[in-house]
Amino acid sequence: MAHIKSSSQSTEVRTDAADSGSTTLTPVAAATATRRVGGGLLDPKMLWQSLPDAFLKFDPRVQIKNPVMFVVEVGAVLTLYTAITKPSVFNWTIVVFLWLTVVFANLAEAVAEGRGKAQAETLRRTKRETVARRLVGWQPGQADPREEPVPGTQLTLGDHVVVEAGEIIPGDGDVVEGVTSVDESAITGESAPVIRESGGDRSAVTGGTRVLSDRIVVQITSKPGETFIDRMIALVEGAKRQKTPNEIALNILLASLTIIFMLAVITLQPMAFYSGAPQSLVILVALLVALIPTTIGALLSAIGIAGMDRLVQRNVLAMSGRPWRPRAT
Repeated sequence: MAHIKSSSQSTEVRTDAADSGSTTLTPVAAATATRRVGGGLLDPKMLWQSLPDAFLKFDPRVQIKNPVMFVVEVGAVLTLYTAITKPSVFNWTIVVFLWLTVVFANLAEAVAEGRGKAQAETLRRTKRETVARRLVGWQPGQADPREEPVPGTQLTLGDHVVVEAGEIIPGDGDVVEGVTSVDESAITGESAPVIRESGGDRSAVTGGTRVLSDRIVVQITSKPGETFIDRMIALVEGAKRQKTPNEIALNILLASLTIIFMLAVITLQPMAFYSGAPQSLVILVALLVALIPTTIGALLSAIGIAGMDRLVQRNVLAMSGRPWRPRAT
């Protein structure tokens, strides 16, 4: 069991206890226990589904977010024009390799995003299937409040819901009435139940956890789209993730190296003309692509998304890479 930097409302890194006697799974594991998102880059079904997204990434407005691959794509376009106007086996060979590089980079990222979206869809389905017992006009101490069943996705800030033994808490909130034991292993990895009661510092509960005893009234404290499960969905989709200083530094380094090598290649042609041996555009582009960190630039985003996806499949939720940085030094 690992539990790093946790609080009552959020946990930066969470994983299930590796307890052979425990059968409780995280919300991701519970949703995918019968059907995990299988396959990887070589899975034919995933490749076929990711092809449209891969071709959409040829848009320069998308590619410019990755300076390295943007340079490769521009170079591929220039060499394609040269190969059409001055056809030769060498020119067309370079064109094919450059376009294969761009396609592979786009496809790797599209496959990683596709796997993340598939995981997120299982979470959305689990969230939609959760039914909350919302109390209408509830007041503290009210004996027989009126209840109405609503989907958990329709709960808003300030709503009151009643949860009894064996039921799932439909959203993040605070206990305002009653005391209960809650199974929070799906969130914190702790196999032992914890006590949650109204008042004090033990009143916070998280959506997706299970009430084990008694009856409680929970006041929802999270806005729609900002619950713990919503943050998990955004995380596995790769939409929201805090970059570590190492990642930021690596992005700056890749962009800097690309600019430096581009300037170096540009200055070669005047010297080649001076020496009486001018080089073709295809050769200069091939040299530039060989010099810049193409492999790292092509796979950097795909590695990040795929890494988050693999962590979630193993019941670990990493909001950023910070918890591992001290251990890597």
